[in-house]
Order: sequence, then structure tokens, then C-alpha cells
Amino acid sequence: MRILLVEDDELLGAGLSDALRRAHYAYEWVRDGRAALAAVSASGFDLVILDLGLPWVDGLEVLRQMRARSDATPVLILSARDATRDRVQGLNSGADDYLVKPFDLEELLARVHAIERRRSGGATNQLRHGPLELDLAAMKVSYRGAPIELQRREFMLLKKLIENPNLILSRSQLEEAIYGWEGDVESNTIDVHVHHLRRKLYPEVVKTVRGVGYRIGPR
Repeated sequence: MRILLVEDDELLGAGLSDALRRAHYAYEWVRDGRAALAAVSASGFDLVILDLGLPWVDGLEVLRQMRARSDATPVLILSARDATRDRVQGLNSGADDYLVKPFDLEELLARVHAIERRRSGGATNQLRHGPLELDLAAMKVSYRGAPIELQRREFMLLKKLIENPNLILSRSQLEEAIYGWEGDVESNTIDVHVHHLRRKLYPEVVKTVRGVGYRIGPR
């Protein structure tokens, strides 16, 4: 899951970035409304965490412009505006959730998990594909009931593939999903992760579509 964090407060933004990193999310942090609009236009995100009091372009205007161009990316508003009318306005403008500052980081992450579950079409923290079961909250994997130890990037890659069972995902799509905008990624990184998944699980868990990318294997 790739998250766009839009927050102009340096201290809060740094704390949120650290929380997202520790929760194993790929994220990009921008600090004003113009940069937010440029980011959502240039690259696909799975969630936008959006402050309202932003420089240049207000958060509500960012949200309105996203929805005006049929961008359905889920948006979680973070704001010190705690009046009922403010929350109603945010939700009526197209936000999926609204969290008032100050807030507890555990609550924020719980709400992010809830949005993630809804995107995956599930009501729980479990994601299944045949004999594979992923516990999204605990970052654990089991195969035919037996626990399997995966590295964080391996887990994120497997999760991305299972969430898109009918799609062939390119290397660049997978790199964005698990690394975000962290800088240069070695050209064979995804190949290495796929090799490890096949070795730890079973050879057919990830199928290579030559010249195109990868997809999850049969159930």
C-alpha cells in the first residue's frame, strides 16, 4: 500500500513518517497543497493522508480537485478543525475518514488498516489466496497452516500480488508498491524477492510473464 502524506508541520510530519515506516508502508511526504496535487497526478497512491491547513492550496481544495477529476483514491483527513460542520464538510467533499488533531498514532494506523481492508474487499485483517494466509496487522504469513518467515519487503510484494489476482504487475509497479520513492532500486531487486518467495513458499507462488512482469500463481 502506497501512501501520500500531506502535512506541513515538520514535527508532526516526521512523527507520522516514522509511524508509517515502522508499520511497513511505502509512503511519500509532501508539505503543501500544490505538491500534493502534483503527486497524485503523477503517480498512483492507495491512500492520501491529508491535512487541511496547507500552504498554497488548502486541503479541502486538494480533495475537491481530486474528486472533480474522478480520482477515487481514499482520503483520510487530519485536521485541528474539530467542529461538526468541519467534519461534515470534509466528508461531504469526498473524504473517506476524518481524524481530529491531536490524535493517537495507534488510532491513525487502525483507521489506515480499515481503509486498506475495504480496498481489498475484506472485513478482517486476513488476506487469503489458496493455501496462503496473510495477517495484515501482524505481518505474518502461513502456508497450509504452517507459519512462514518472510522479510518485510517479501511480505509487501506478496501482499501486492494477492491484492491484484487478475493483473500482471510490472517491475516498476512492484518497486513503487514496496519502496515508494526511496531512491534508486537495484534492477534485479524484484527478481531477488520473487526468488526468495518461491524458495520459502512454493515454486508456482509467483508466475513470471516474460517481458511484462509478474502475477500471483494459481490457488
